[in-house]
Amino acid sequence: MERIKKIKKSHIIAAILIFSAILAGILFSRRPEHERITYNQFIQAVEEGRIEKVYLDNSEQILGEYKSGETFITDNPRTENFKEFLLVQGIIVDEVKEKIQGEQIFSTIVTLSIFGVLIFAVNRNVSKQKQGKAGKSIFNAILPENVNVNFSNIAGNEEAKESIQELVDFIKNPEKYAKYGARLPRGVILYGSPGTGKTLMAKAVAGESGVPFIAVSGSDFVQVYVGVGASRIRELFKKARSYGKCVIFIDEIDALGKKRDGGVDGGGNDERDQTLNALLSEMSGFQDNEGIVVIAATNRLDTLDEALLRPGRFDRHIEIQLPDIKSRLKILELHSRNKPLDKGVNLEKVAQQTVYFSGAKLENLLNEAAILAAKRSSGSIQAQDIDKAFYTVIAGAEKKDRSTISEQDRRVTAYHEAGHALITKLTAPENRVSRITIIPSTKGAGGFSMNIPPDRMYHKKKDMENSIRIALAGRASEELVFGEANVTTGAANDLEKATDTLLNMIRRFGMNSRSGLLNYDVLYNNGFRQVQDDIIEECRTHMDELYQEVKELLQKNRRVLGAIAESLLTHETLEEKDLDLIIQAFAKAG
Repeated sequence: MERIKKIKKSHIIAAILIFSAILAGILFSRRPEHERITYNQFIQAVEEGRIEKVYLDNSEQILGEYKSGETFITDNPRTENFKEFLLVQGIIVDEVKEKIQGEQIFSTIVTLSIFGVLIFAVNRNVSKQKQGKAGKSIFNAILPENVNVNFSNIAGNEEAKESIQELVDFIKNPEKYAKYGARLPRGVILYGSPGTGKTLMAKAVAGESGVPFIAVSGSDFVQVYVGVGASRIRELFKKARSYGKCVIFIDEIDALGKKRDGGVDGGGNDERDQTLNALLSEMSGFQDNEGIVVIAATNRLDTLDEALLRPGRFDRHIEIQLPDIKSRLKILELHSRNKPLDKGVNLEKVAQQTVYFSGAKLENLLNEAAILAAKRSSGSIQAQDIDKAFYTVIAGAEKKDRSTISEQDRRVTAYHEAGHALITKLTAPENRVSRITIIPSTKGAGGFSMNIPPDRMYHKKKDMENSIRIALAGRASEELVFGEANVTTGAANDLEKATDTLLNMIRRFGMNSRSGLLNYDVLYNNGFRQVQDDIIEECRTHMDELYQEVKELLQKNRRVLGAIAESLLTHETLEEKDLDLIIQAFAKAG
């Protein structure tokens, strides 16, 4: 409340200052009215002896005063003997800048001065507020008694847990390691896909160690004002040292720690560089017996500056991977502890079908299932709730109002999804097609074909090409059945995925005969800008080849494609067993 009052007070003061400046500008910019007369009228007034004084300069107009005190403006003849003519007539001649210009200059100077003072005052006030925030608002530590996370709350990632558990022993017993000349790791980088539990892992270190936990984001240090970010870094470590032992967690560290030599022009950002330098110097300034550990998280380790990753800064790099089937089962069991699961729920089956789900996504899956069960007031979470939640998380909830969907759109969707499913079965039989549907979802999808690949540590070139074929199959099916002129926008997301996969194959993984084993990212970062055209040409050529293969494969199996599509139009949703029966029936018929 006090902070709100301060903000309101500063706003009122600023408003008063702005109003005052505008008012002063108006007042000072006002000038007296002068009578406008012709040059002939001026000569007549001179001859009649009514002119007292003339202000003479090189401007187009001259200002004069009558003996009555009134002023006038007339044209300046700019003749050589004009001054002599005036003096002979007994008129005072003042050779100075025009009086009206002097008034305007004075008012302009006063107005600009007021605005300058106003801008300086507001800027100074904002700078103080920014600097004040550096040591207060964003660095609130969670005390040990309030850190309610430990390693028992983390399922899966056993290797990462084992690596990071050593930190806990370091923090608790630094003397034990000092006997052997070992120092506490200055920092740890946790990297991996979003939602894999990097923040949870860092919090568990503080919980197990019984030390305060300070969590900040890299974006908290990215400021417009040069020097503010570096000041915040110093305040952060000053606060951490005040606790003696502490865990500092910097999420999304790439916001302040990106490579400084990323461009060939050598350009940089002064504020970000100063902030990064402050972080590096603070981490280098640790004493060996200090129990402060800095844990940072990022989704892209390759974008971080090398100075951050060297020994003595962030000594350890620990990958937090997407969970495998065993880890997924443990995560599901962990998140279902306080949920009333029905006896018919098979978590092993759920773990099998949630390939590439992160820990956060698995938690969301069970939460959605619990919400569905609560809506039905069923008393327990049943298998149908988890099944519905699974497809809701993947594709969105089913759209209730389908009155706007024409029969033609349903047919296009049916053949599109049938193409995905059939090519999956023909090119990647190890993949599961758990469900095909033409029921539209709230996410905008007209339907979907759920393709579940097996768990793999690495992706083979063949597997990546098959995933591209599967993505292109929907568009190929539309073209084959309805003609090239009638293809739809339904393949937009498929083309995006196919392009991304193919781009990585060529640009990063050296899976193209023309480019060989070159990494195009390295070439681009070293100034070879022309590689962009080469990449586009290679991607287009390879994509066209794969698309033609898919069309030929669908043409050979046109009857099977039609049977799957017609079955979808009748039933709207098919399970994998239904799909297998259709394919087997045509295989037996030859």
